[in-house]
Amino acid sequence: MTTVYIVGLLLITVVAANIVHLLWPILPLAIYQILAGIMLSILPIDTHAIVLKPELFMLLIIAPLMFNDGQNVSFRQLAQNVRQILSMAVGLAIVTVILVGGGLKLALPQHFTYALAFMLAAIITPTDAVAVKSLTNNVEMPKNVNETLEYESLFNDASGLVLFSLATSTLTSGEFSIGHGVLVFLYVFFGGILFGALMGWMLIALRTTLMRTHVDIGSIVIPINVMTPFAVYWLAEEIHLSGILAVVAAGIVHSILYDQLRLTSSRVQNATTTLWSIIASLLNGFVFVLLGVMLPEVVSQTLAATILKLALLGLGLYLALGLIRYLWARFKLVDMHSDNINRDSLLLALGGVHGTITLAMAFSIPVLTESAHLATRNQLILLAAIVILISLTVGTLAFPRLLPAKTKNYTNDEFQDQLIHTVQYAIDELSESPDHKKEQALVIDQLSSQMTLTFKINRNVYDRLASQARGVEMQTLAELRENGVVTAKEEQVYDRMIGRDALMHSQHGLFAFLRIWHYRLKWKRLSHKLHKHHPQTFNEMQKLYSNKALQDKSKAVRQQYFDRLESIFSMTMADVNEFLDEVQTPDNVHEVAMVRRMYLNRQQTLDRFHSRGEMDTNILRTLAIKAFQDEHSYVQQQAAAGVISSELANALNEHISNDQLVCIQSFED
Repeated sequence: MTTVYIVGLLLITVVAANIVHLLWPILPLAIYQILAGIMLSILPIDTHAIVLKPELFMLLIIAPLMFNDGQNVSFRQLAQNVRQILSMAVGLAIVTVILVGGGLKLALPQHFTYALAFMLAAIITPTDAVAVKSLTNNVEMPKNVNETLEYESLFNDASGLVLFSLATSTLTSGEFSIGHGVLVFLYVFFGGILFGALMGWMLIALRTTLMRTHVDIGSIVIPINVMTPFAVYWLAEEIHLSGILAVVAAGIVHSILYDQLRLTSSRVQNATTTLWSIIASLLNGFVFVLLGVMLPEVVSQTLAATILKLALLGLGLYLALGLIRYLWARFKLVDMHSDNINRDSLLLALGGVHGTITLAMAFSIPVLTESAHLATRNQLILLAAIVILISLTVGTLAFPRLLPAKTKNYTNDEFQDQLIHTVQYAIDELSESPDHKKEQALVIDQLSSQMTLTFKINRNVYDRLASQARGVEMQTLAELRENGVVTAKEEQVYDRMIGRDALMHSQHGLFAFLRIWHYRLKWKRLSHKLHKHHPQTFNEMQKLYSNKALQDKSKAVRQQYFDRLESIFSMTMADVNEFLDEVQTPDNVHEVAMVRRMYLNRQQTLDRFHSRGEMDTNILRTLAIKAFQDEHSYVQQQAAAGVISSELANALNEHISNDQLVCIQSFED
């Protein structure tokens, strides 16, 4: 099994777990990913091959995750909470390792040496902000507690890794000096921060220089940003500094200097943010899926009695960690600016959820020499996994009972309804202008897609409304014919156009598509036979067609023909719009929007023949910008009039801004 195949299989499993969570969000995403990994291990594949070397695991997965966390924090808030960060990420981490490690040695002296006990304590000390977010996604976590947990998880990972490295080196060498250990800790810890900050500054300076001299070069600066954590981590480890702290520091420097870049290239910044969001989601899922894959193998190599003992030990370790965290907050060794110290202390204890870093360090445990005093590597990995699972399970059960559920003062249906009204307002405003009809039609089609890509429609309701709209259109056409406004030939041609639209937009659209191609191929065959059997006649026809005077006359007739059809369409569309306005209700608003877009597509087809030449990109941008400004204005008017809430207005404005960026980019040359 090749490495590419393994990685691809794990990523597919991550995506599958994400889909299940999206459709059935009862359990935290991490639980789904672990279960997906367990299911993957059951398949008839060689799961022994799904193993990453510890150094590659840290470089390829942990480094980019920590860098992304660093570049997403606010340096101003970090500076304001330095004491809080040092208390949780350094003070609490060290105290936890000492107390838990010492307790393990005293409670189980026959199974743990001091080095092994401290190594296990260092593994289970770091917390995982992503795992906490997955547990608190649907509840209102107090802001002060949430910020404390985020800052802690950003830096205590590095503290745990440094302490883990010291314990591991002591375990393998058998020697440890307190003075030497302190010096090594200071060198690795603060040296990693300084080195990462320097590297981050140099790389951001490079990006700034490139963007100032060459404007938007996303194909260069975005890859530089993505490669930054790998380069920084590798170089820091080569000079024996903390690679994790280095990438965190580099990420924080990026967050500081992003303010200088944010408006210089909004396109690059938006692409970078989206890319990192995808990378972080996949890598976090990769870790939990990998845990699920490894669990059955580790369990199968452990006796049932041993598993029970490890489960009890894991529960004891989790309770000890939670008690230390609760007391640390309760006695105000960390200042959370709390109004309810008992509640916030309990939430901080429960928020000590373990995940990615704990698992990474567990996989990084060296293969130890078996002896009466050393637990096996598999047992330590299983013990760390048990602590992770307990922390996830307890958080899943406790947070919904302790915290109120998140609520929005608007429903998804209300959002969709207001979005449709907003887009329709902008389309109406745009349609009033008689100029640039061809560009106008393309912009209208782009705007109408806002109404149809975010919901599911009832096909039966849509077909019924479309049929009724076509009935109104045909009735109007008949009246125009009776009044002498259109000729019999025009009525016949336009009636065929209505029939074609009915065929293309019905549930038999595939058959209509095949039918069109059938006639196209049939014409090609006839043309080929004419050229083969009657070459003289074919050449005369070609010569006749190439006559410029006849071509100009043909184009003029064709232009007049489509102008006339467009005029008829405008007259019939007025009655169709009136009908749709009358029948639109909150229950069918989505289906009505789809019917409107069907007619907008026909409008676009006709407008393409309204004038000659290519579409003007500058006019397209100008019309699009005005249309989105109209959408923002409409939302502001509705909010000011009290029709919609400020929260709904903010959600609509955010949605419109994202659509505007995509639409403007689509008009780039």
